[in-house]
Amino acid sequence: MPIVNYQQYCHMLDNAKQNKFAYPAINTTSSETINAALLAFKEANSDGIIQVSTGGGSFASGLGVGESYKGAIALAEFAHVMAAYYDVNIALHTDHCHPEYVDPFLMPLIQETAKRRAKGLPNLFSSHMYDGSALPMAENIAASKKIMADCVANDLILEIETGVVGGEEDGHDTSGVKKEKLYTTPEDMVLAAKELGSMGRFLLAATFGNVHGVYKPGNVVLKPTILKDGQEAVAKALGADTRLDLVFHGGSGSELKDIHEALDYGVVKMNVDTDTQYAYTRPVADHMMKNYDGVLKIEGEVGNKKVYDPRSWGKKAERGMADRIMQACRDLRSEGTSLGKNI
Repeated sequence: MPIVNYQQYCHMLDNAKQNKFAYPAINTTSSETINAALLAFKEANSDGIIQVSTGGGSFASGLGVGESYKGAIALAEFAHVMAAYYDVNIALHTDHCHPEYVDPFLMPLIQETAKRRAKGLPNLFSSHMYDGSALPMAENIAASKKIMADCVANDLILEIETGVVGGEEDGHDTSGVKKEKLYTTPEDMVLAAKELGSMGRFLLAATFGNVHGVYKPGNVVLKPTILKDGQEAVAKALGADTRLDLVFHGGSGSELKDIHEALDYGVVKMNVDTDTQYAYTRPVADHMMKNYDGVLKIEGEVGNKKVYDPRSWGKKAERGMADRIMQACRDLRSEGTSLGKNI
């Protein structure tokens, strides 16, 4: 089906919130990784989110261009074409955009959507993330509101972050931040709900000990009750029925019980990147090791075209990544929840 519009995306998020599950939001860097995500969502009968980071966009644009927003446009265009052949609903999102990338990455993408809308075409992306978490809260919210205004004008949902996700992702390292910054306060959640919620629909990546990167189970100490406390504070301040749409970043190595508890407190989107990177690469490594003498022209031999043809190992990579995304659908309870054509 076509990439969802604003109303359909809201319906997806409402479905997740009401039924206490979350959509896997899959970082992609190529047509192959997009195909893996689409395949997984189809086989899991789950709607889902495909996203692109600044680094992913730069990679997708190739060595000859190296501009993140141009690569992001190319990936989004590909997703629009291919998603139409699948019977699940897909939203397109851009991941962490730190303040220094707003002008070279985020704003050109919003402007591209505005140009498309003027021609009667659907939005390029469904939502965008602005990550001003490294800034003082007042500056973060002020910058977020400015971007939010452009998003609202173009039927886009904005995701913001309060608190800091630890670790390193896409070249952005926050491993040295103070521990207290890893936990969003109820006051921060209330402020975000008041300032942005009054403008339109938004997503909040509230931090509760999350860490980017890969860690063994048990090494990440999460405090999901922070989300519960924040939701209760928002309801008290803005009305009993007010409940934020929350996002879970840095989930690798998290215990399943902590993930499920976070879902119960309003997490509707969980970013999945590190685990799918490995799931994509692992079958390729296996292929190369088993076919070493075929993928290389050793000692003047000609090798084996059947095994060095990128299609031979590319299909295995796609399948491996798709299988990991299907596991994410099961873990996040989105398996079997697709709204299909009823959205």
